[in-house]
Amino acid sequence: MSRLAALLWIMGGSVLAGVAVMVVLMIPSLQSDAMRLIPLAAIVGYAVGVPLALIAAKAITHKAG
Repeated sequence: MSRLAALLWIMGGSVLAGVAVMVVLMIPSLQSDAMRLIPLAAIVGYAVGVPLALIAAKAITHKAG
């Protein structure tokens, strides 16, 4: 993984993890299992950031030269 992809993953993964946690907190039917779902949502959100960061880094480096 390039340094650019790693930086994009740190930022994008944090955002996606936060969004996933907010989804768990905002949906009333998920609030009863929040103690189990919040860490799971954060891990899934952070993991989804990896391929997105790689795609974004590839697109940025392709356009840059």
